[in-house]
Amino acid sequence: MATSAARNDTFVWNGIDRSGRSSTGEIRAATPAMAKAQLRRQGIQPKNVRKKSKPLFGGQGKPIKPADIAVFTRQLATMLKAGVPLVQSFDIVAEGAEKPRMKELVSNVRNDVASGSGLAPSLAKYPRLFDDLFCSLVASGEDSGTLETMLDRVATYKEKTEQLKAKIKKALTYPTAVVVVAIVVTAILLIKVVPQFAETFRSFGSDLPAFTLFVLHISNFVQKWWFVILLMIVAAIFLFREAKLRSVKFAEFLDRLILRAPIFGAIVHDSVIARFSRTLATTFAAGVPLVDALESTAGAAGNSVYAKAIRQIKDDVTSGSTLYSSTKATGLFPNMLLQMMSIGEESGALDEMLDKVANHYEEAVDNAVDSLSSLMEPMIMAILGVLVGGLMVAMYLPIFMLGSVI
Repeated sequence: MATSAARNDTFVWNGIDRSGRSSTGEIRAATPAMAKAQLRRQGIQPKNVRKKSKPLFGGQGKPIKPADIAVFTRQLATMLKAGVPLVQSFDIVAEGAEKPRMKELVSNVRNDVASGSGLAPSLAKYPRLFDDLFCSLVASGEDSGTLETMLDRVATYKEKTEQLKAKIKKALTYPTAVVVVAIVVTAILLIKVVPQFAETFRSFGSDLPAFTLFVLHISNFVQKWWFVILLMIVAAIFLFREAKLRSVKFAEFLDRLILRAPIFGAIVHDSVIARFSRTLATTFAAGVPLVDALESTAGAAGNSVYAKAIRQIKDDVTSGSTLYSSTKATGLFPNMLLQMMSIGEESGALDEMLDKVANHYEEAVDNAVDSLSSLMEPMIMAILGVLVGGLMVAMYLPIFMLGSVI
């Protein structure tokens, strides 16, 4: 069974549905015969089933992003709350999907569900898009008969998580892009512009200022070794990514370093606390046992330092400690979270208290990102002015000195 599932292909079909109308679509199966059998189980009399041809160039378009999954979950939750049957909801979502890959994903899940499979097992076939937390929450909703409510919670969780990620990217993208542009512009000036000035300076027949000589030496070095420098930068980026993926200690060291960084460290800290609170609130409200909820929360922490601490909390809770005392013992979580957690445990409203904490820290991240953007703009312009302006001053300084002598 696993072998045949691994070899499933996409088939395009047309046929007659239960109401006697002509219908077309796509379905995944191992063979055309199995595809026809699936269609008959869905009440469709197939006329023609053929394997979908693959595009000659470029695959299937843009990849599916987490934001697409958030939108898909919200659409599904909305339609189920409106009383639309699950299979028909998939048809509506697939019809409105813009990305071909997303359309194919929704169609495949729809066909699995229509064939009698549960929604959670159907989603679990795509672990890169639907993680264990997502599938366990959906399974909990199916078992309790509250699938539409659970999908609504999952959709809210995914939306909040993606909004938080977008805020962090917003804080990092602008300065990173400007620094890259500054490096490129500086390299162009050193390779193309400065040599032109150097030719002019040779005709002066006098000593050049020290600053100008320094820039000329840098220009000569970059012209001679630019290809080696470029290769070293690419290799450094590649090695950095590999080390982060393969070395747990290196990844933990980086996460600790980021948390201690000025300005950015506070934003990352608040985002981790918000994600921790949001994930734990969502899983606990869904009826997931606290120990399992903590394991899911550790996987969604986004920072290895806090993931390690959350797993320690899970072990302490398993041993009989309260969530409040176990969380406090780590020394990593803010007092506000601890107090709200204590109140939630005592009142039996832990999910509500954690949800309020998540809202607070998400708003704090939003405000910090806006403040950082306002602060970074003049700083970045100053850096650009020093780099580009410094090179220009170095090149025109001999001309100014020559003019003063004349």
